[in-house]
Amino acid sequence: MKHKTDKIDETSAGLNQIIEIINAKGDEGELRQIISNTKIISDEEGDKTLK
Repeated sequence: MKHKTDKIDETSAGLNQIIEIINAKGDEGELRQIISNTKIISDEEGDKTLK
């Protein structure tokens, strides 16, 4: 089971990624870089999370 601070950190990372995507404003190269730097992980309950 994850701790509350772990979930907050994951939420923060996800929100930061959304902001990066918005700021990319359609720049294909920058969007590809953001996606390539994203890792999808599964927790014990099977939920997928961006990291």
